[in-house]
Amino acid sequence: MATEERIKFIEVPLMGIEVAILPTLSEQLGKRKLRLDLTRNLHGKNMEAVFKIKVENSRAIAYPIELKLLPFYIRRMLRKSISYVEDSFIAETKDKKLRIKPFLITRKRVSREIRENLRQQTNSEIINFCKNLSAEEVFFEVMSGKIQKTISYKLKKIYPLSLCEIRNISLEKQ
Repeated sequence: MATEERIKFIEVPLMGIEVAILPTLSEQLGKRKLRLDLTRNLHGKNMEAVFKIKVENSRAIAYPIELKLLPFYIRRMLRKSISYVEDSFIAETKDKKLRIKPFLITRKRVSREIRENLRQQTNSEIINFCKNLSAEEVFFEVMSGKIQKTISYKLKKIYPLSLCEIRNISLEKQ
């Protein structure tokens, strides 16, 4: 009778941590997903990450498949007499396709034309940013806030923003 291998830790290379779990058979672990609340890691930015677990060489490794801002964080940022801009598009990375949903909040109420310019500029900036990175690198950049900061700086020339976030980023099914 072959011995069944039980795994006690899942490595999350994106965050550089190991997550302890109840000892589970490796065959069962490959079908599961791992959800982590990143609020404490990101200093109050309420974000949740979903990882797909793959078992390689008797080690469980979690690969990111989705990052999303929790809705109450966005609701907390909305105020009266402001405008917000949402969009959803597919961006190609070196290895995969990602569905990206940016969310922008302006400082004051703006016209439809300015909102459309913000949406188009955001779309082109994110697509250019993603095309020479791998999917995991893009997830890391969104988590660290680097992509949001560069986009916010470039959009400031169109209209100043009070918030520039990636509301949701997920792997597109191929």
